Formats: sequence, C-alpha cells, structure tokens
Amino acid sequence: MSAASSGRSPVDAVRTGRRVEEVLDRLAASGDPAVTAAAEDLVRALMEFYGAGLARILDLLPQDAPVTGLLGDDLVASLLVLHDLHPEDRETRVARALATVRGHDLEVVDFDETTGTLRLRTARGAGCGCGGEAAVRQAAEEALACFAPEVTVVEVEAGEREPVLLQIGTRAAPTRTP
Repeated sequence: MSAASSGRSPVDAVRTGRRVEEVLDRLAASGDPAVTAAAEDLVRALMEFYGAGLARILDLLPQDAPVTGLLGDDLVASLLVLHDLHPEDRETRVARALATVRGHDLEVVDFDETTGTLRLRTARGAGCGCGGEAAVRQAAEEALACFAPEVTVVEVEAGEREPVLLQIGTRAAPTRTP
C-alpha cells in the first residue's frame, strides 16, 4: 500500500533529513551537552536499526529478483543510498539523477572524491549566457541529494554556444517636421 493510497502524505527524504538536522541543532542550542549527545546517539541507533532491516530485506529477496522496481521508487532508492545498500555505482546513480533534471542536458565533466565536487557542463547550444547556470546548479543539487550524497558541491559550466545570428539593417532616418 502506497502512502498516497493510505491517505498519508508521501515522505521526502531530503525534507526529512533537514528536519532531523533542525531538531538536533535546536537541542544543541539548548546548551546541554548531555541532551545533544543523547539525541545524536538516538539518531545513530535508529539509523543502524533501519539500515540492518533494509539489508535483511535485500538478503531475503530471491537472488534472481529484479530490484529495478525498488530503484525506481525515489524514497526506497534514497534509503538504500543512505544505508550504503544501493546496488548501482556512483556514476550510474549520478546519471540517473541528472536525467531527471528537466529542460537541461547535463554532462559530467569530473568528480573530485576528495572535495565531493561534481563538475557539470550544459549541452552545446543550451542556455543564453544570462546567468541560468545557478538555476541549473540548484536543480542538479536537488536531483543528486538523495541519490549521490557523496556529491557535496555542484559546479556548472556552460557548454559551447552556437553563435547568435545578429541582424544588421539600415534604419530609416527620422522624419523632420519644419
């Protein structure tokens, strides 16, 4: 039964992660280190518990069972990545995430494992050179958040643009009234 068919709203992994961080930050701001440590320990214990449960589920699946259905579900796929159980490698997950960025054909230029920086290039002829790279970067960051958490920084460079045809013509001289 899906969240939608059960009357519950769908869970967004990025939003949930931010919510957990906000709660931990509020507890840390309380100034009580024991409360902060207990909250962080609770989060770690729950992560270990649910990670072990997901790993057990994958182990119990028949070896020939296709997992493509699981990978097609954003929530399940992001949980598998979060617990380092996703069967696809980073390159495949990055390509899958970038394919969801609508209206932008993005090409991976480089990934720096030390800094977590993913450099992308927009397709040739894409964009107008008017600063749209920031919007493309944000869309790429959102798409990558759940599927490639090892990507911590996204840089976008414009691809070669086709030359713009500039029309030059003569303008009629203004008419003068006597």
